[in-house]
This record gives sequence, structure tokens and C-alpha cells, in this order.
Amino acid sequence: MKLALGTAILAACCLAAAAAADTGKATPATVAANEAFAEGLPWSDTSEAELAARGFIATLEDTSILAADGRVVFDAGAYDFAEGSPPETMNPSLWRHLGLLNNHGLFEVVPGLWQVRGLDISVMSIIESETGYIVVDPLTATETAAAAMSLVRRHIGDRPIAAVIYTHSHGDHFGGVKGIVSDADVVSGKVQIIAPDGFMEHAVSENLIAGPAMSRRANYQFGTRLTPGPAGQGGAGIGTGLPNGSISLIAPTYTVTKTGETLVIDGITIEFQVTPGTEAPSEMNFYLPHLRALCLAENANPTMHNILPPRGALVRDAKGWADYLTEAIRLYGDRTDVMFVSHGWPRWGKDEVGAFMSSHRDAYKYLHDQTVRLMNKGNTAEEIAEVIELPASLASKWYNRGYYGTMAHNSKAVYQRYLGWYDANPVNLNAWPPEEASKRYVEAMGGKGKALRTAKTAFKAGDYRWAAEVAGHLVFADPSNTKAREALAEAFEQMGYQAEGSLWRNMYLTGAAEARAAPTGSSISTLSADVVSAISVEQVFDMLAVRVDPQRAEGKSVTIAFEFPDLKETRIVSIRNSVLVHEASSGQTPEATFTLPKPAFLGMIFAGQKPVDLVLKGVLSIKGDPAAAATLLGVLDPPATPELFAIVTP
Repeated sequence: MKLALGTAILAACCLAAAAAADTGKATPATVAANEAFAEGLPWSDTSEAELAARGFIATLEDTSILAADGRVVFDAGAYDFAEGSPPETMNPSLWRHLGLLNNHGLFEVVPGLWQVRGLDISVMSIIESETGYIVVDPLTATETAAAAMSLVRRHIGDRPIAAVIYTHSHGDHFGGVKGIVSDADVVSGKVQIIAPDGFMEHAVSENLIAGPAMSRRANYQFGTRLTPGPAGQGGAGIGTGLPNGSISLIAPTYTVTKTGETLVIDGITIEFQVTPGTEAPSEMNFYLPHLRALCLAENANPTMHNILPPRGALVRDAKGWADYLTEAIRLYGDRTDVMFVSHGWPRWGKDEVGAFMSSHRDAYKYLHDQTVRLMNKGNTAEEIAEVIELPASLASKWYNRGYYGTMAHNSKAVYQRYLGWYDANPVNLNAWPPEEASKRYVEAMGGKGKALRTAKTAFKAGDYRWAAEVAGHLVFADPSNTKAREALAEAFEQMGYQAEGSLWRNMYLTGAAEARAAPTGSSISTLSADVVSAISVEQVFDMLAVRVDPQRAEGKSVTIAFEFPDLKETRIVSIRNSVLVHEASSGQTPEATFTLPKPAFLGMIFAGQKPVDLVLKGVLSIKGDPAAAATLLGVLDPPATPELFAIVTP
């Protein structure tokens, strides 16, 4: 995932309160499109359904997982509607996939290895060790992790947890850790926490600087305003949905730094492969020789993944992703009888695992190579996205289909990685922004009335892409035009009903809801007390730098030294030319020196504690000009919050 909650995932994520989705109806054009789409699918291949159901032991008696205050954090039964024939309002391929993701409960992979699936967007794996369990990826929220572990103890045995492995730095793979172990367990040495190199840095940084924008966009990606249902939220591609629970974090006690590194954890030998810059900036696969079992983390899934999540993130490396899968095949292919991952279901048998790894690798390599080939022929990102598709030999594999990432979106990400947003056409070098451009488009189409008729004509013809584009210009030219907003919503709705990708469906249907009514509630948040406490002071100043308001900072100049005795660290922070610069040391003489522990500093930045109150408490001491703090804080925007800023309207 990943929520990210990059963090994104997320990596790491909480949901906004769900609002009821407009159920809507599929038009004859959508019904026909879905029927035609179904004709090209490999329905005779039922192997994925067999794999998803294999090894089932039990599920929760009550599928609602509750928080301490009684609210529902996650309802595994919310997707039980995904059975039988596909409805007219959902792409038949996506309907099939959602039904498989909805296999929730405890599963035996092989004796000594189990998984809990469907109680969160991610999967928790449990390895039997000499004296207890090794838990892999403790889900997104403490509540779902606790429920998963309770299921294990009830049906497998009540044994202590010897270690927790984080396969990568997205929140849906570490956020639930305090639901199964405590800080005290780790400090005492009772529990080890194992993670790949760079984990802590990326676990807190990926969604930090651009967190508010990513959080808002994540509402669209995961469909958090939509109610699960045949005409509503249709899953999240790599899982059914995100939990609305408490996110935690415990720092690793051991970091894996290189491929080939081997650890013995509570009697179990584990071999590691580090795969940085693939699905996450910090990620690793690992191999269990005693079980001949390979964990491919989130580098292999029952769907094509995202090279660039719609919520936003640094563009991932499709070629590097494929190359690491090639390395995994070389290192472990001949030794592997079972493969398990962080989303979706396992695969059994050396031949099946090898075929999957090779085919999945080839899908990412094809995506990269063919995007670059077309790019080098002069095609733009939009032109490439319109024509690129996997060859039949790869597209015929259900696990290569675009339920989470799509070839169209991913090809644009590859283009962006190499060439950026600009397509080299000077027309697009300094184009008008949406509102100004839309006014001119509407005028050129003959005015609002004619433009609306054009949109409605396109809708009746089943050309929903054009209907949405025209209606979108109308809305940006005049957001009070309710007929235009409804036309936009209707077009979005039909495109959502036709989308094979769950994220495309969520984004279209969320766009429809917000075209009809402004969003309410809150956005997804990727921060928690544990995550905030793990942020370095350097990262905090990076966050402050993007909050400088140039108008308020105009003409201001100040330099402050921040001393952190608990860290034995000093940062020199200056404001000049409406720019905040910070460094470990400099030749500048500060106007003031602030001395305080890091927790108090974080309280001042994130909790709004005032410097004067910290001084009165004896936590903060100031030498030099006390007004320097007012100068620094006075040029900053208020702390960024996950605001529900407009997306489909101006």
C-alpha cells in the first residue's frame, strides 16, 4: 500500500467519516461497455480464486472491529456484497477481484506459517519460531492488528511474540505494531523489531513535507467518502479498504543493510534481499530456508501496482522494480516452494511461483521499456497512455491487470521520471490555469448554454470522457452552474462504473460526489503521536520552510540557534529573502539562542505550545533577543492540516 500512507502510504492512514454515495444507475452505454470488456477476460482461469481461498481456518465471529470508544474501526463484512454475478454498476473484472480480496480471516500458508487477510488493507503474516511467533507487517492500526493477533491465538495457540518484521516503510505495514507488542517489550529485549535500511527516515518523511496535499488526494484514491457497495466504493485494489484506527510506531532494533544478510531470530534463520526504491523507498524481501518460503513484501501483488500513486509520492523506478524481481528469481527461485506477500494471497509450488515472478517482472519491465521506446519516438505522456497495453501473454494473467495501478497512469509516471511534466510543446509551456482557460473554452464553444448542450450530447452518445472535459470547463468557468456540476457528476459516475481499476473507480465516484456537494468532515491524516515523535529536528525545519509566507516574510531577517541538549544537537535557522535555511553550523552570529528538549520543540511546532509558556515552565531558555521567535513564527502559515480543498471545482 500503500497508505501510504505512502504514507503516502501511507504511507499510514486514517479514514474520514464515510458519507453515503449516490447509488446511481448504469446507462445502456456503460452496460454495453462492461459486457464488451468481459468478453476479453480469461474467465476459464479460476486459479486465483482457488489460491485466495486455500488454507482458510476461521474468521471473526463479529466482523466489526471496534475502537476503545466503541466506534467501528473496520468492518471486514462490509464487502460481503461482492458475490454472484457482477452488477451493471461495476466492471466485471473488478467485481471478480473484489470478491477475492474479501476472503477475510486466518489462513494457513504451510505448517508453521499463517496469514490474516481482509481485516485491513494489508496482510499480517505469522511465522512460528522456537519459543513464539515472528510477526510480519502488523497492519495499519492497533485495533486491526490486535484483532488479527487475537484470531491467531484463538485458533493456533497463545504464544509470545519474539520479533516483528517491517518489510517496508509504508504505514499500513507498521502502524498496528502497538496493538500486538509494547515499547516495554522492545526496550527489555523481549521483542526485536527488524526493518530495512532507511526505514525510520522514510516512515516519517514520505508524506511529511507534502502531507496535507497527499492526504487530501488520498481521499480520492481510497474513496473514503464513499460507502462500499455495487454502486459505491469498490475496494482499494490491494485490499478492500483502510481502517479508521490508531497508528503507532516503534523504532527498529535491527536494520538490514545489504542483500544476503542473514539473521537467526528465535531459532529461525532468515535471509534478506534489500530492494530500495521499488514499491517503497525502504523495502526488503526475505527467505525462510526451513520452510522454503519467500516473502516478496509489496514488490509482488495480485495486481499491477502504482509507479506513481494517485495520492502523490516520489516517482518509483519501474526498471529497478523489475531488476529486483529478477534478482529475487536468481537468488531464491530454485529454492522456493511457497511465496507470500504483504497484500493478497500466497502461491504454492516452485513452477507456479517461478512463473508468477517472471510474468510479474516482465509486466513492469514491459511498462518501462515500451514507455521509453514510445517517448524516444516523440510521443507525449498522454499519447503513450492512450496506446500502451500489455501483450496478451502478460495481460491474460489476472495478477498483471490494473486493479491498483494501471498501464495508462504508470506510463505517465515513467515519462515523468525521465522527462518531467513538460511535453516540449511550447503551447503547454505557459498555458492558462484551469479557471482562466475554462472561461475561454466556454466562450469559444459559444457560451454556457451551448457548452452544456455539448456535454449532454456527448453523455447521451456514451462519450463520457468528452462529456466530463466539457462539463469540467463549465464548472471551472462558473462553479455556481448546478446543471454543469450535475453533468460532470453523471459523466464521472459512468466512467467509475466502467473502470477496471479500483482507484480509478474511487476517484471518479468521489469526483461525482464532490461535484454535487462540497466535501465535509476531515481528510486522511498520516501523522500520529508516535510518528511525530520520530520526526528529526532537521525534518521539522524542512516542514517549516515550506510554510514561509513570502508576503509576511518580506524584508524580515533573523537568525536563531536551536540547541537540543537531549540530542546534543544544534541547528542554526535563518530567514532571509523569504527563505528559511537551516544547517548544523554556520559562521552567522544568531540574534537569539533557544535551548529546549526535542519533545518541547515538537509541542511548540505541532501542538501550538507558546514559547512564553515553555519559558514559564522552565522547559525553554532564551538568550539574546526574545523577539526573534516572534519574527520566525510570524512569517509562517498556520500548521498545515489535511484540509478538504476543492479538486473538481475551483
